[in-house]
Amino acid sequence: MTLSAIVRRFMFGASRALAPAALAFAPHFAGAAEPAPVPVGLVAALSGQSAASGEAITRGLSVAIAEINQAGGVLGRPLMLVRRDDESNPGKGIAAARELISREHVAAFFGGIDTPVSIALVPIANKEKTPFLGVWAAGTGITHNGANPNYVFRVSAVDTLVDQRLLRYAVTIAKAQHPGLMLIDNPWGESNHAGLEAAAKSAGVSLAGAESFESGDTDMIAQLTRLKAAGADAIILVGNAAPAADVIHSLDRMGWNVPVISHWGISGGRFPELAGPSAEKVAFVQTYSFFKSSPKGEAVLAELEKTYPAIKGPQDIIAPVGTANAYDAMHLLALAIAKAGSTEGPAIQAALEALPSYDGLIKRYAPAFTAANHDALGADDYIMVHFAADKIVPVE
Repeated sequence: MTLSAIVRRFMFGASRALAPAALAFAPHFAGAAEPAPVPVGLVAALSGQSAASGEAITRGLSVAIAEINQAGGVLGRPLMLVRRDDESNPGKGIAAARELISREHVAAFFGGIDTPVSIALVPIANKEKTPFLGVWAAGTGITHNGANPNYVFRVSAVDTLVDQRLLRYAVTIAKAQHPGLMLIDNPWGESNHAGLEAAAKSAGVSLAGAESFESGDTDMIAQLTRLKAAGADAIILVGNAAPAADVIHSLDRMGWNVPVISHWGISGGRFPELAGPSAEKVAFVQTYSFFKSSPKGEAVLAELEKTYPAIKGPQDIIAPVGTANAYDAMHLLALAIAKAGSTEGPAIQAALEALPSYDGLIKRYAPAFTAANHDALGADDYIMVHFAADKIVPVE
C-alpha cells in the first residue's frame, strides 16, 4: 500500500456544527489483533479566518504519521491523530487541550497559529506533564515560560528572532530608515512590540512609532495616518490574515504606497483574497519554502501531491510553513517516544531534550532541543516570501 493510500484509507472524522473534528491514522498491522494506537492531539484553528493554518498543520502531521506508521509506528503501535478546533479562542483551546489529555489520553499534543491560544495552553501542558509542541505560534513566552521542567517545545519561529529578521529586511532591502509598526492588540502583538524595539535599538534604527489594532477592526486609516505623519518609510505588520488585509485596504484608500514587511500570520488564512491585488506587495517571513530543492523536500512534496489532488506543485501548498513545521515536529516526537520507550509524558519530555541529530525537512537538527533551549529553529532558518496571486513564492 502506498503512503498516500494509507493516509486516504485511514483518515476519518466526526464533525457537527461548532463541534471538534477528529482524525485518525494507522497502518494495516498484520495479525489477529491490531495493537492499540498511540493518540497524539492537535489544538488549532480548523474553522474561521485562520482555518487554512489548521489544514496546513493537519497535512504536515498526516504525511509524517503515515510515514511513521508505514515503518511500524512507535513502540510497535500506530500513531493516531485527534484534532480539536480552538476557533482561535484561548478559552476553547483550553477546553480542547483538557479533553485531549483527560479523555483521549494523548501522549503529546500540537498547537496552532494563535499565540494567545498557545500561551493559554502552556500552564496546562506543564501541570499535566504532557508535552506540547508548537508548530506555528511564535510568541517568545510560549517556550520561554519559566517552568522547570518545561513541557513546551517548538518547531517554529520565535518572535525575538523574527523581529530581527523583519527589521533587517526593512532596512537593507526596503531601504527604510524609520519603519513604523502596526501590531495586533494581543499577547502576540505585545511580544513583537518588545522584540522590534529591541531589534531597532540593537541596529541603531529609529522607529517612527507603533500603532495597534483589534482583530475586528476594519479601518486602520487613523493609525496609519499617525505613522505617516511621524515619517514612517516602511510598515512592519504583525497580525493574522483578516485584520492584516484591512491594514492593506486602508493603505490603498490613503494612496500611501509604502513597503510592508509582515510577520507570517498573513499566510494562515485568506489574505490574498481579502487584501486584493496589493497583497502581492507584502513581503513576509517563513521557515520553509517547498520551492527549496532537497531530496526530502521533493519526497514530501510528492506525497502531498498524491494525497491532495489539488496540489500540482510547490505553488499549491497552502500555508507551507504550517505543513513543514508540523511534519518535522511529528517526526521529532516519534523519535522521542521511541527513545523514551514509553508514552508517559515525563519520559517523552526528557527524551525530547536528549534527541540525537536528525535530518528533517527544514534542516538538520543537531540536536533539535536541549534542556536549555526548547526552540528547534533559529534566525538562520528564516526566509522571506510574498504572494504571487494566491501562491507563496520566495523573494530572495
